[in-house]
Amino acid sequence: MEAAPCQTSSVKGLEHGTREKEHSTVTRKVPRDVQMDIEYLYEVVPQLSRVFRITDKIGEGTFSSVYLGEAQITSGEREKFALKHLIPTSHPVRIAAELQCLTVAGGKENVMGVTYCFRKDHHVVIVMPYVEHQAFVDIVGTLSYEEVRQYIYHLLKALKHIHKFGIIHRDIKPTNFLYNRRENKYALVDFGLAQGTPDTQIQLLKELLGLSKTSRSVFGERNLNSINHAKNPSDKIEGHLVKPSKADDISARKLASTKRRAVPSRGPAASQKPKSAALNPPLTCNCYMSDRICNICLSRKQQVAPRAGTPGFRAPEVLTKCPNQGTAIDMWSAGVILLSLLSGRYPFFKASDDLVALTQIMTIRGSRETMQAAGKFGKAVMCSRELPRLDLRILCETLRGVRPCGEDSLPAEFRASRHPADAKQDLTDPAATQSSQSRTDTSKSTGRLQDRGWDSVPDDMYDLLDKLLDLNPETRITADEALQHPVFKDLSDE
Repeated sequence: MEAAPCQTSSVKGLEHGTREKEHSTVTRKVPRDVQMDIEYLYEVVPQLSRVFRITDKIGEGTFSSVYLGEAQITSGEREKFALKHLIPTSHPVRIAAELQCLTVAGGKENVMGVTYCFRKDHHVVIVMPYVEHQAFVDIVGTLSYEEVRQYIYHLLKALKHIHKFGIIHRDIKPTNFLYNRRENKYALVDFGLAQGTPDTQIQLLKELLGLSKTSRSVFGERNLNSINHAKNPSDKIEGHLVKPSKADDISARKLASTKRRAVPSRGPAASQKPKSAALNPPLTCNCYMSDRICNICLSRKQQVAPRAGTPGFRAPEVLTKCPNQGTAIDMWSAGVILLSLLSGRYPFFKASDDLVALTQIMTIRGSRETMQAAGKFGKAVMCSRELPRLDLRILCETLRGVRPCGEDSLPAEFRASRHPADAKQDLTDPAATQSSQSRTDTSKSTGRLQDRGWDSVPDDMYDLLDKLLDLNPETRITADEALQHPVFKDLSDE
């Protein structure tokens, strides 16, 4: 049994935790399945029971579960903590790298720190200050413009801080940037997928860079170039065990049969020699400019590149499996968050796979622009029809309800697919505006939007959004540059 202390000096003064009075014996009823998980955690890491009273499970992901616990501190008060239990199959270097990110870069500039770490055999629990926060989906449609400006400013501060250490977070999204609206506090959490830049200051991220060349499972990825990848139960893609599918077998057989047809008939055994490239012409794709993907494209050997992250927040270079990925992918994710904040639509992108996700990006940023940007980072992207680039202000104002929805103001994809959160303040439903009652509701809603400043969002904010959603990672704005943007000119001294 081991208990490993972590650096805490920079964390204790943050006041991120919520101080509690002596806890009451009356507690809310915990669901049976959560209670069983808590009992299991006490069983596998028994030293926790001597320090914490775990009261609830507050988060669950592919690689970890997060619990709410409280403990008595030196002053005699009880304080709440977040306890992150990492799954036992996590790579040891990956666990250590996450801890090092928290201890080296955490505890300042809106980045979560670490208080303590417990370990028993293969089970690791990271203890962090608990940040009381509101669910993003519940508040995204109610925030004022000024709250949005403050939110994105503090997110950029956190990104600038971790990027200074050469840390690529890789999973920037609202649920990983905790926001206490009442106290105006923020915390960037979950470095479980973090990677390092070539010049990273996090030593263990350097080791992960080396390990990634031989073991994709360190990043929760499948090594598609490995001959026996489907037989190795430890290989994962997006955190799920990989099993060979019938579709893979079928496409492989189709490719094999196509190749056999392309090879000339065999002559006598004595005349068999290695065939030149001219005798084996490359297979030609036949799905170009169509709305389907041919078997040849499906059967081609896929390129290995990091794809970790959450669907809907992945940058174009991640979706196209560009091997050279840097801190710019975090900036794209911040741009998607800002897009949700300005439009009131969350999640803004919701795709079943990477191709659909790339198509959704084209719908906003334009197909021609996307293809040109992909070419600049060494990828070829094709689209069967031309999609025009949208005006970001018109898009966001229409979705939020500041601007009426005309036939040409939004693409059909947005008119047909409405998010439930938009209905609370949406003014764009043609049927709803026909009655006098709807006109009254519209007037009230417009007044609320004006009260929250949504009728006077400056052009600078949409300029920042445009720079964050730059399709080319080489020219995409950095966190440091974004903080110096004119939209934050009165916040630069904070």
